This record gives sequence, C-alpha cells and structure tokens, in this order.
Amino acid sequence: IARLILDDVFGAKCFQSEIIWSYRRWSNSARKLLPAHQTILFYSKGRDFKFNTIFTGYSPTTNVDQILQRRSRDDSNKSVYARDQNGNVVYGGRKRGVPLSDVWEIPFLNPKAKERTGYPTQKPILLLEQIIRLSTDEGDVVLDAFCGSGTTLVAATLLGRSAIGIDISEQAVELTRRRLAEPVKTESKLLKNGLQSYKTANHHALALLNGISYTPVQRNNGIDAFLAETYQGVPIPLRVQRDGETVAEAASALYRAAMTK
Repeated sequence: IARLILDDVFGAKCFQSEIIWSYRRWSNSARKLLPAHQTILFYSKGRDFKFNTIFTGYSPTTNVDQILQRRSRDDSNKSVYARDQNGNVVYGGRKRGVPLSDVWEIPFLNPKAKERTGYPTQKPILLLEQIIRLSTDEGDVVLDAFCGSGTTLVAATLLGRSAIGIDISEQAVELTRRRLAEPVKTESKLLKNGLQSYKTANHHALALLNGISYTPVQRNNGIDAFLAETYQGVPIPLRVQRDGETVAEAASALYRAAMTK
C-alpha cells in the first residue's frame, strides 16, 4: 500500500530501490515468525538526483583470486587472468570492495545502547548515516519533516551536513535539541567486524589477530584474512604462522596464495 501511495505522490518513475533493513531482535515470538527486518522505499525528486556509491568489504567466502588478481578478456571474450610478457599473473590494482546492495545488516538498538532515548520509533544512527551518505555530500542540507527523536538530524550533523527537523510533538523537538547538544552514537562491533567473522573456520589462527581490524577468508589455504585497510589501494593478505611452520614456510605459503591461481 505504501508503495502505491508513494508512486502517486512522487511518480512511479522516481522509485529507485526497495531497501531491506535486516537486524536481530531481543524478544521472543511463540506463535509467529520473529520480525527481523523493515522496508525502506527510496524515491528521488526527479530523474536527476545525487547518488554516491558505497563500497563494502568482500565476503569471507569470496574467492581470494578475484580480489588479488586482475582479469582480462581473451580472443574468445572469455574472462582470464591477466598476465605480463613473461606469463606471470598480474597483481590486481586498486580494489574498492563490493557496491552496497539493497539488503542492509545494521543492528537494531539494543535495550542498553548509549544512544537509546526511549522514543518508541527511534532508529539507530548507523542506519541514518548510511542513507545520508548515499544521497548527500558534506555541506548539503538534510530535511526530516517528521524528525521524532532526532536521529536523522544527529546523523547529519555527525557527517558534516546541515539539518532541518520538523515535528508536531513538543517533546520530540525538545528531545532532538538535547541530542544535538550532546550527540551520542553507539558503535556496533558486529557491524565493524562483519557477521562472517564470527563463523570463520580457522578460529585459532584468527584469535591471534585480536586487536587488528581484518576481514577473514575461508576459501584459501594460504591466506587467513585481509587487513581492513589497504596499502595504496592494494589489499594486504595475512597468514598466521602455524605450529611447526617456519617463518620462511609461512611467507612462502602466503606468497603462493597471493600470486598464483
């Protein structure tokens, strides 16, 4: 129903995406499936609109070769690994990650979250930050005509945007003012590390990387993870030295995994 109404208001041609906000809830549902998502309908004002592509990290199950090595097309237009004049596989250049999809895994505010205000419809700042990054740049103006607890305004302010909020409730307006005076944002370890980081097969090796921001991988015997930050746009693979393995052997395994198919 909401889609039909919004098509009538903005025009069906201005519909851009249906976004699924997926999260975990801290409640039980005995006689029905537990609600764990909400829908966000993305409309533009017209055909000419601002859209900033957001890149996310590679999945741990992504084939490492696809990240490290560059591909080209042969005479049959088949995708093959690019090679230099000596026949060696060419190391990939700058990799920005995977473009953001229309399914967003952003944690719901837990009952003890620092930013929780008690407002019944409050959304996490992380969610509004992602929406704002998609469609605005620093210095732009963000309008929320039903600002409620003020999360949109807080997120916009933290991202260097100007913000205008409107609400019929005086309590909502006062709450928003207080939040803008002292913005509080809850950081999510789950979102920062990634859901798959809790499901990796090599728990022992990755436990030794505690304190390092990384993305674990599963489909490679020589590489355990990638650093979250790249060096000059190039992903940095990691390997934890195994028991009984020399430094030279560990380095050799890492090199082979990084440079060969």
